[in-house]
Amino acid sequence: MTDTPHRDVQGDTPRRLVVLISGRGSNMQAIVEAAGEPGSGAEVVAVIANTPRAAGLQWAQARGIATAVVPHDAHADRESFDAALAGVIDGHRPDYVLLAGFMRILTPGFVAHFQGRLINIHPSLLPAFPGLHTHRQALQTGVQWHGCSIHFVTPLLDQGPIIAQGTLPVTDADTPGSLAARLLQLEHVLYARVTHWLGQGRVQLLDSGRVLVHGEASRAFLLAADGVVQAGA
Repeated sequence: MTDTPHRDVQGDTPRRLVVLISGRGSNMQAIVEAAGEPGSGAEVVAVIANTPRAAGLQWAQARGIATAVVPHDAHADRESFDAALAGVIDGHRPDYVLLAGFMRILTPGFVAHFQGRLINIHPSLLPAFPGLHTHRQALQTGVQWHGCSIHFVTPLLDQGPIIAQGTLPVTDADTPGSLAARLLQLEHVLYARVTHWLGQGRVQLLDSGRVLVHGEASRAFLLAADGVVQAGA
């Protein structure tokens, strides 16, 4: 089968992004700031959390972004929560839904509803270390490189097509906390860059399950001593 793009170019209309969070939303902040840059082609139209305690809501509200809370503990099961969440998201007519520290496992029905539009960031070099406690897993396994992956969400947890990845070296002195802190720098840069790619209509999800980003020879990034660099740039 010939690969074909999932979405068409949208012209000059900004792509509408809804961001889902569960906590302070530092990756959400990187997305919002990237969307606000000239030429980004993207607009964050809403930030939605599954708990009113998510500190990132106040940050978004202070910048005039619509916010909402769909509390997961008000629903009897995952299916009813996901249905309520999807309804709120749909009200904002998003082109893409970006998970930024959203600590809920989504049902297959929810994923199918937003197929090709649902994107997540995971703190490992997928397919290594899916699920939780990735930094601890990396140290226990003894890998010399760790990182993060931004990918399209599929019903298989942390197995979707990869849009971009970032890496950093693991040192003997590293702890799960130090790895997480250094990796966060990479996460912010990657999500900002992917926000631009999405806004500019450069991301294509192919029938084969691969991702292409037009104009980018490499989608690999490295945390170096002088900051984050893009391979081949």
